[in-house]
Amino acid sequence: MAIGVTGLMLVSIAACGGRQDAATTDSGGDVTCDVTNETRVGIATGNATGVYFALGNAYAEQIGAAGGKVKATAAETGASVQNIQQVVAGTYNVAFALADTAADAVNGTGSFTEKQPVAALARIHTNYTQVIVRTAAGIKDVAGMRGKRVSTGSPKSGTEVIANRILKAAGLDPAKDISAQKLDLTKTVDGMKDGSIDALFWSGGLPTPGITDLLTTSAGKVQFLDVTTVLPELQKINPVYEAGTIPAATYKTTADAPTIVVPNFLLVRTDLDANVACVLTKVLFDRKTQLEQANAAAKEITLDKARKTDPVPLHRGAVKALDDLGAPK
Repeated sequence: MAIGVTGLMLVSIAACGGRQDAATTDSGGDVTCDVTNETRVGIATGNATGVYFALGNAYAEQIGAAGGKVKATAAETGASVQNIQQVVAGTYNVAFALADTAADAVNGTGSFTEKQPVAALARIHTNYTQVIVRTAAGIKDVAGMRGKRVSTGSPKSGTEVIANRILKAAGLDPAKDISAQKLDLTKTVDGMKDGSIDALFWSGGLPTPGITDLLTTSAGKVQFLDVTTVLPELQKINPVYEAGTIPAATYKTTADAPTIVVPNFLLVRTDLDANVACVLTKVLFDRKTQLEQANAAAKEITLDKARKTDPVPLHRGAVKALDDLGAPK
């Protein structure tokens, strides 16, 4: 469900004796973390079979379960780039986004032609670049994708950003050297199963339900592709890219899979009511156990890393919440 272009929407509760107020933005006063009006926020997540969607819906549920005035609804979206654009436009209030895309947004680079007015609530879980190929396609490295049918993810997604960067780092032109299939994860998995797609890129937490489905139903027919050879080139674009490993136990594969990882942030507009931002940040950590039950990726949400969002600034409401929670500075 998309919240209207007014951004922060206050729910009409006239039937319960309440009232409907206009949207509020940051007043600039002291941050109390006290929200007195019934307030509904929209959360932009990602593909339906991805971790953003699983965590986003659980997060929305826990915001409501926290017992305060703030309630939330999560929506399926194309993910990072689109999420940021829609938060800036006021369609949603909170966005899941990859750190590299978020950095592009605040710097006005990459997919963004000017600096975007977004701030972070916190650093959350890590996204793992999951590149999978059909064994019958004979793809041994990224350069071997030349002429192949490759899903680079939903348009305006963080997956598409990193997929194109990896392809370029391997000397390929995503627009000419591959048959790019710009599909969401559900359609991508279906294509891998029926043989209409040779390889896929996916940037998501562990485990990603759609990837679990593919590796379970197509065991022996698909495998992870090591893309770490292009890491030095990616780090020239943004040092946020790091080496990582997908443990064999995650998807019950025969061996660990080396890959490239990038953290995720929860983003809001810089002018979001600071008290609402404070409440949203506190719920993220106060209800972490419940989020972990929705997806194991939530185990990576820690106060130790919460402030590590450079170059994206923390929203001042989030700073207050993290101070209250004792997050290291």
